[in-house]
Amino acid sequence: MRIYISVLEGRRLSFATPNPPILRHFQTNGAFQNGKMVFSGVNYVANETQLRERLTRLGQEHLLTFWGELDEAGRSRLSADIDSIDFEAFEKMRASSEDSADADSELLEVPESLPHTPSAGLESTYIEARTLGEKLLADGRVAAMTVAGGQATRLGLDAPKGTFPIGPISGKTLFQIFAEGILAANQRHGCNMPWYIMTSKSNHDETVSFFNKHNLFGLKQDDVIFFSQGFAPITDPEGRILLAEKDRIAFSPNGHGGSLLALAQNGMLDDMTRRGVDYISYFQVDNPLVNPADPVFIGLHALRQSEASSLTIGKASDDEKVGLFVSVAGKLRVVEYSDFPEELASQRTTEGTRKFDFANIAVHMLNRTFIERVVGQNHMSLPWHRAIKKVPHIDTQTRSPASEARQNAVKYEMFVFDALPLATKPLLLQTTRHERFSPVKNASGVDSAETARRDIIRRSAAWLEACGISIPRKADGQPDCTVEISPSFATDIASLREKAGTIRQISPGDTLLLE
Repeated sequence: MRIYISVLEGRRLSFATPNPPILRHFQTNGAFQNGKMVFSGVNYVANETQLRERLTRLGQEHLLTFWGELDEAGRSRLSADIDSIDFEAFEKMRASSEDSADADSELLEVPESLPHTPSAGLESTYIEARTLGEKLLADGRVAAMTVAGGQATRLGLDAPKGTFPIGPISGKTLFQIFAEGILAANQRHGCNMPWYIMTSKSNHDETVSFFNKHNLFGLKQDDVIFFSQGFAPITDPEGRILLAEKDRIAFSPNGHGGSLLALAQNGMLDDMTRRGVDYISYFQVDNPLVNPADPVFIGLHALRQSEASSLTIGKASDDEKVGLFVSVAGKLRVVEYSDFPEELASQRTTEGTRKFDFANIAVHMLNRTFIERVVGQNHMSLPWHRAIKKVPHIDTQTRSPASEARQNAVKYEMFVFDALPLATKPLLLQTTRHERFSPVKNASGVDSAETARRDIIRRSAAWLEACGISIPRKADGQPDCTVEISPSFATDIASLREKAGTIRQISPGDTLLLE
C-alpha cells in the first residue's frame, strides 16, 4: 500500500509502509481518488526522534538544526519537504552526476543531416513526408509539448515567460502565438491537437490562471493540459542538502531533461496513449518563430522511422552560445558551447565553411514509446549534471544567511538532448535561423525581445515577398515597414500564398498586421 498526500503547498509525498511510524499525527480531510488516498489541508508533523535517527543515518541531520525554534506549522513544512525526497534516488543522483567537462576533440565528428530545401534526388521524399505529416496530424497522432517553467524576470516582467508580449504590432504573448499555431493546424487538418505545457512550482498557478483568463485562446479545455516539472535538492559541494529557510529545504528544477520524467509521473504519457498520440512536437517557450505542427518535419521523422529528431541551424558566429550537434562513435549527441573544444569552434572545411556548424535550437520530434523506454519504471536513464551556483540559503553552522559572494551550492539537472544517443535512427534536419529561431532570453542585445520582434518582422516580409507582394526596403536591405503575420492568418509561405490576393499594397513606413 502507498499513501499519496497532497499538502498545502501542492507537494505530493509518497510513503511506503512501514514508513508511517515516523508520522505523529494528521489533521485533514481525505478521500480515495483513483485507488489512492488523497488528503487536503494537511497538518503533518514527524516524530522528531525517529526523523532525527533517519537523517543521521543519511548524513543529513543538519536539516533539523532549527527544529527547536520552529512552531508546529514550520515543523510541518520542514517534515513535508524532507519526506518528499526519495533519498535512495538522491544518493544515486549524486553518485552518478558529473561536472561539465570539455569534450574530447578527437572523438567528435560532423553528424549526417538532411537539408532544409530538398537537394536533387530528395524532392519526392520531402513531398511524401509532407503528405505523411499532414495525415498524422489529421489522424490525431501528434501532440505539442512546451517546456514553460521559466519566469520572465530577466525581461523585466515578474510573470511566467510565456506571458511575455512579443508581437511587434499585436503585442501577442508567446503563449498566444503558440496557441494560434496549434489552432491553425487544427483548422487546416481537421484535428484537435493536444498541447501539453510543463510549468514549474513557481509559475504553475499563474500560468493556468493566465490561460483561463484568455479562454485558452480558443482551444478546447480538454486539449490544453498542464503538468509540473520535478525538483531536486540543492546541496553544498560535500553533498549536504541546503536549507532555503529554517523550515524549508532548497530545491531547484531538475532541468529540461526532467520533462520526460514529468510526462510519466504526471500521467501525461498515459493520456497520450488514450488519445492515440504517437509523436510529440517538443519546443521551449522562448522561441516565437517555432512551428508547433510542421508537417514536413513530422513526416520526415516518421518516414525515416526515427525515435528522436531535431532541427538545427548554422551558428551566427564561432563563439555563439549554443550547443552543437556532433557524432560520437556513430551516436548523435549535443555538446554545450561551454564544453566544446575551443580549437574546433572556429575550424573550417576546405570550402571555407565552419566545420562544426549544427546548432541546437531545442526543437525536437519524439516518439511517445521512446520516452516510455527512456523513463522506464519512473527512473530516468539520462545522466545527471552538476552546476556550481550561487544560491541563497541558511548556513546551519553559522545559523545565518550564507554569503553569496562565491559559488557555494550544487544544482542537479538533466538535459533532454542527452536522450538522443539512446534513440534509434535519430534524424537531424537543417532549417534556417530567420525561419525558425529567435529566442527571447535577454533584456537587451543578442537574443532579446528587440531582436525577436525584429526577426518576426523580417520573416513576415520575406514570406510576403515569396508570395509576390512587394516590400519597401531601406538602403541596408531591411524592411521599410512594420509587418506581422499571426499564425492565425498563415503558418508558412504555402498557407500565406492561399490568401495573397486579400493583402493590400504596402507602402514605405506602413504598419500591417495580418490575423
